[in-house]
Amino acid sequence: MGKIISINGPVVKAYDMQGIKMGEMVLVGDKKCIGEIIILEGDLATIQVYEETSGLSKGEQVIGTGNPLCVNLGPGIIGQIFDGIERPLKKIDEGNVGFIKEGVGLVSIDENKLWEVKFLVKADDILKEGDIFGEVKETDVIVNELMVPKGAFGKVFSVKQDGKYNLYEKVLILKEKDKVHKISIANKWPVRKPRPIKERKKADKLLVTGQRIIDSFFPLAKGGTAAIPGGFGTGKTMMQHSLAMWCDADIIVYIGCGERGNEMTEVLEDFPKLIDPRTGKSLMERTVLIANTSNMPVAAREASIYTGITIAEYYRDMGYHVAIMADSTSRWAEALREISGRLEEMPAEEGYPAYLPYRLAQFYERAGYVQNLNDTEGSITIIGAISPAGGDFSEPVTQNTKMLTSCFFSLDKNLAYGRHYPAINWLSSYSSYVEDLKEWYEENDAKELPILRKEILKILFEENKLNEIVKLVGEDVLPDEERLVLVVAKLIKIGILQQNAYHKNDNFVTIIKQSKMLKVVLTFYKTALKNIKKGANLTSVYNEQIFDEIIKMKYNISNNELYKFDKLLQKIRDIYGLEED
Repeated sequence: MGKIISINGPVVKAYDMQGIKMGEMVLVGDKKCIGEIIILEGDLATIQVYEETSGLSKGEQVIGTGNPLCVNLGPGIIGQIFDGIERPLKKIDEGNVGFIKEGVGLVSIDENKLWEVKFLVKADDILKEGDIFGEVKETDVIVNELMVPKGAFGKVFSVKQDGKYNLYEKVLILKEKDKVHKISIANKWPVRKPRPIKERKKADKLLVTGQRIIDSFFPLAKGGTAAIPGGFGTGKTMMQHSLAMWCDADIIVYIGCGERGNEMTEVLEDFPKLIDPRTGKSLMERTVLIANTSNMPVAAREASIYTGITIAEYYRDMGYHVAIMADSTSRWAEALREISGRLEEMPAEEGYPAYLPYRLAQFYERAGYVQNLNDTEGSITIIGAISPAGGDFSEPVTQNTKMLTSCFFSLDKNLAYGRHYPAINWLSSYSSYVEDLKEWYEENDAKELPILRKEILKILFEENKLNEIVKLVGEDVLPDEERLVLVVAKLIKIGILQQNAYHKNDNFVTIIKQSKMLKVVLTFYKTALKNIKKGANLTSVYNEQIFDEIIKMKYNISNNELYKFDKLLQKIRDIYGLEED
């Protein structure tokens, strides 16, 4: 038991801290605010406090808990809204209307709620850590697989009958020689320590998002990492909402890390109302929300992404594919900077601590497609938003994240202000998964897509070069072949890259429909180009009706009406008098 000697915002120093371990969670002051030991020098400890420190005073006691900062992992997480250290905000709000008071304590998922458990093992079965011994239907769409915790193994000595049990009632006993392991349906895990896996696998399966500019042009693999940098108003949060709703991940973990209160309020109000297109039920049936707004303590903001990734790993270990939306890592980095400043550490670029790249790497490295200890396969895909000040992508958080992630969805303010959604700039974005996903495209009836993608991007890059000439001397001086590139590029931007999130046929597009849309545009380009090379001029080649049909095909042809693309292709060939390639 120690005593406070100084308080500097969320950083508290205490002496007489014998027996306390580095990283241990402590209760600070008379209000018992939650904190974590971050520096230990003899019996002098520096503590990072996860609550508001106003009202604390010198001389108040600091009590160790004996454990590091942990989260409770068990049924009852899905559908909840937590703060940065896994305290349920709805429950806290019942007694603290408006704001969270200090000293709420270590409340977490409901330990007293009874869950219907179905056991999958019997006496004398041999179990090791990670093995599944039972299951609980956590929501209508998610089954919580109960796993043997780390360090436990042996022969089943006794197991309870199927029935209702609370989180920490001992339901399974394992014996191995003189060791006895008593296991409940929930356990704790330190947030800063990755959960163990059996093997890391290659990320070669597409995370289908239904967004053409992502799936076709800058694909993201399951178990991959992506960054979404963009200035104010470019649609980072909206894009993450869209990905959360439409991507084919089994579970969504949304971390609102330091965002404005009104934005988080919108998320908290809208998500429960969203209908999951996969199940027809509420999206919250497979979603976990972690809300840590900009006016909450910075230390809890720093911890929030570790809380989120640990919860994601827990469900990954069951064999689920989890997608994490971190909005935004810039605010998380700002929390690091503030804490570092109060610790009087030597600042690096723009005041961020020198270990910023290391901390970012710690987070993004916990993504991956893996084989779990129980031989199931699961994945964690991390999609992190970045809010660079003034839209400056050369700042440290964006640059360091760019080195760590394999997808970079660069949001463009000019596209956003021009009502082009998604506002992803096709010239400055990239994906490193294109080659790895070729086999997946072939297996999913879209083997032409990587080739079509390459040709479409070639047209867009050519158009960008031609625009420089047009700005100087005008479009009229260009030959018809180059003017056709400008026409087709406009067709690609409006008909392919722009997507309407509110249209029933365009909010989600299957990979096969995407491939056929690209083929239609390229067929139009190639047939028109052949006619121009035969001597026709652009005016005679330009067909307003066909142009209009190609732009509107995303609305007029649903995911289940793919035969209409063949008719459109044949119509293009008939008009231009060219046979099928």
